[in-house]
Amino acid sequence: MKKPIDATATNPLPPEPNLKRAERLLLELLAIPGVSGQEGAVAGFVTDRLRRAGAPKGAIESDQAHRRSPSGGEVGTLVCRLDGTRRGPRRLLMAHMDTVPLCAGAKAVVRGRQIVPAAKDTALGADDRSGVAVVLGTALEILERGLPHPPLSFFFTVEEELGLLGMQHAKVGMLGHPRLAFNFDGGPHESLVIGATGDYRLVIDIEGIAAHAGCHPECGASAITIASLAIASLHAEGWLGRIEKDGRTGTSNVGVIEGGGATNVVTPRVRVRVRAEARSHDPAFRKRIVRVIEKAFRAAAKEVRTDEGESGRVGVQSSLDYESFVLGDDEPCVLAAEAAIRAIGGNPVREISNGGLDANWMTALAAPTVTLGAGQYNAHTVQEVMDLAEFRQACRVALRLATATEA
Repeated sequence: MKKPIDATATNPLPPEPNLKRAERLLLELLAIPGVSGQEGAVAGFVTDRLRRAGAPKGAIESDQAHRRSPSGGEVGTLVCRLDGTRRGPRRLLMAHMDTVPLCAGAKAVVRGRQIVPAAKDTALGADDRSGVAVVLGTALEILERGLPHPPLSFFFTVEEELGLLGMQHAKVGMLGHPRLAFNFDGGPHESLVIGATGDYRLVIDIEGIAAHAGCHPECGASAITIASLAIASLHAEGWLGRIEKDGRTGTSNVGVIEGGGATNVVTPRVRVRVRAEARSHDPAFRKRIVRVIEKAFRAAAKEVRTDEGESGRVGVQSSLDYESFVLGDDEPCVLAAEAAIRAIGGNPVREISNGGLDANWMTALAAPTVTLGAGQYNAHTVQEVMDLAEFRQACRVALRLATATEA
């Protein structure tokens, strides 16, 4: 296997981050609202702290990813790009600024070695404010202490929780052409996600035939019935949830159903939206799942007819949210991350994720990207917690990677 790329032949002593400051920074970030599409305040906080730390004029740049995204939003992705004080390939550290809707109104409290949500009905937002705190804190250490470093980019994305939309539409040219990229978004600091699944998104429009549900229901063809039959068929045949067919695996899910307006009307129109639920590491099998879902809805539409034999119609739109990827065993970013983890006493473990990460698009568009943990657990649930011991280790790993002192 190849050795990690060193910035110089002789590295200085590895620096130790200010962990108390890092924890304060984390708590400040957790207190800022910023669900997907509303990351403006978070971006403002990051920008302000970078400028106060002495980021050079012109080092901070943002793009119009939110304008290119179908979901809109307040701000685009943000980068702070630093010239190197030592020679070496450019390194990039990144995290996403948005949180899921369950984090709206969340307040964080410290309980022992953990940070938890104060209320029982919200998540915490450690996914991914912990990653933002690691990356921003590392940038502040570099700037304020004048630490030697290779060329660096600190990258903060938006709308990750909406299907990686911010990263998909980011202006990657502003990143400075990094060679090694490190994404902080996960739990144990020893975990290295070197690959992730791909995802197809489907929007299925079902047109039924309206009729009075009490007087003449036989004259109608219910779009809701069509949707129900299709979903029941997919479930019965093993094409919903975890899917195992002919030695191949994947997942699918019907996430949103919208439509209908009154109980006395045979519903003429309903929209069924299937999000992030045709997933597989195998692109061919993923497309097969999509075809099966489409076929089930079209078959259900033909099955539901009026007394005169008329049936509803189905329109299907499908698009690739992100492609799967797996990094090579000797990828420099993986080897560097492993070396940094070992250097602080850890035992790195390579993993493959069944969820999507900004690393999917980053790897496809800019540079091979490994994802490291930052101490968050039970993301997207009211049981979400932040492990401060793991967070501290993530800060140590990140500073070693940024200063190229992992070896």
